[in-house]
Amino acid sequence: MKLYIVATPIGNLEDISFRAIRILNEVDLVLCEDTRVTKILLERYEIKKPILSYHQHSKLQKIDYIINLLKEGKNLALVSDAGTPGISDPGQRLIGKVLEELGGEIKIEPIPGPNAAIAALSISGFDTDEFLFLGFPPHKKGRQTFFVNILEESQKRTVVFYESTHRIIKALEQLDSLLQTKNYKLKTDLMVCRELTKKFETIYRGTPSEVLEKLRGGIIKGEFVVIIKSNIKN
Repeated sequence: MKLYIVATPIGNLEDISFRAIRILNEVDLVLCEDTRVTKILLERYEIKKPILSYHQHSKLQKIDYIINLLKEGKNLALVSDAGTPGISDPGQRLIGKVLEELGGEIKIEPIPGPNAAIAALSISGFDTDEFLFLGFPPHKKGRQTFFVNILEESQKRTVVFYESTHRIIKALEQLDSLLQTKNYKLKTDLMVCRELTKKFETIYRGTPSEVLEKLRGGIIKGEFVVIIKSNIKN
């Protein structure tokens, strides 16, 4: 029994490895977030395998069912809608439960591939010898503290986080507002990526206020990757 953690394209369906296609063809079942999204990928590569939804709202009974399939000797593949499962993704909960239940009996094998944070970092031009990935900011409680911590950390290393369509403007406004206070004498540069690898991929670079202006004049759609680096002003 094996559980394969299979990275899938973050946009462009051509960004999938030969190995990922082979594994998806070989497993007994594909676990996915949204069956409609995964069907598009499987049909593109003529992969005819049963699929089962597993997402952040899946109940414990669904996890128990998946674990029982593994106990029966089934080989399963876990995919997310886009990118690498288990990274800021509900897959981490399933993987943890599988290890808790099966321990050394199960082999969990990564099939590496696309990841939005890494793709964005690769074109940022910022120092990537060391970086901090923070996932999505809190929606309410702790949100202001989150951005204060970002500005503190970004003085030491490059910081990466994700943000949704509905909150990207608010996130940049919060960063810009903090930088305007007397507590911060920083030169802060951003790169914000929208719709990476897709038809309308857009990259914004500049200070928080400059990127805000560009975003407000453009299309705000899809998930965003934000990369930030700060230096003390001379």
